[in-house]
Amino acid sequence: MTGRTFGPGRDRLLVDGRDVAAVHVATTHREKGRGLLGTDAVEGALWLDGASSVHMMGMRYAIDAAVLDRDGVVLHVATLRPWLGATRPRRSGRAVVEAPAGACVAWGVAPGSRLSVRTAG
Repeated sequence: MTGRTFGPGRDRLLVDGRDVAAVHVATTHREKGRGLLGTDAVEGALWLDGASSVHMMGMRYAIDAAVLDRDGVVLHVATLRPWLGATRPRRSGRAVVEAPAGACVAWGVAPGSRLSVRTAG
């Protein structure tokens, strides 16, 4: 499939309280398992609760991945390449946020930042 863009989500991603992008929070086991597979781009971000790492097997494009603890504090940030990249599982990791490559730098996401979701009303 070509030309399939994931997003944007209905909710908003906050970095240290600043609104930075649309976000989709994966809520079902199927959504969490599929992630961004089968897409050619992501607009905004995808929040994967219950994940401590991600891999790039089957992905078509590079992404940024931020691993978060239970409080939304960023433990690790990486730009991952298609087919080759992965984040190392983090013992205290409880969620991963995936976004377009370069987004974490643009949004100011770094270890120690706090990410949260403002739900659409």
